[in-house]
Amino acid sequence: MELTAEDCGAALVIRVNAARIDAAVAIRFKERMRELAEGRAPRVVLDMSAVEFLDSSGLGAVVAVLKLLAPAQRLELAGLTPAVARVFRLTRMDTVFTLHPEVPADLRLRPAV
Repeated sequence: MELTAEDCGAALVIRVNAARIDAAVAIRFKERMRELAEGRAPRVVLDMSAVEFLDSSGLGAVVAVLKLLAPAQRLELAGLTPAVARVFRLTRMDTVFTLHPEVPADLRLRPAV
């Protein structure tokens, strides 16, 4: 599971660089998220804009990361594609997570000058 992390001041932005979070990668996803986020910024924003498919195992993995990080860190989700957003709506997980249409502007990479 390819994830990249970028420190943005008081937040850590982690990007999922995969089209799927499913049963085949759920365990690796959880482990990699723990490695990247543990002991870092209190706010973790997971950029899921590349994720086109999320099954119940993938959803369970995202929820497990939420529980793993709390209470010292909070997990927010950004850039949900329509199919992934539908999974969150149908399971009412959209009421559990803070969702952003995209990575908040103050956390986006700024081009080098």
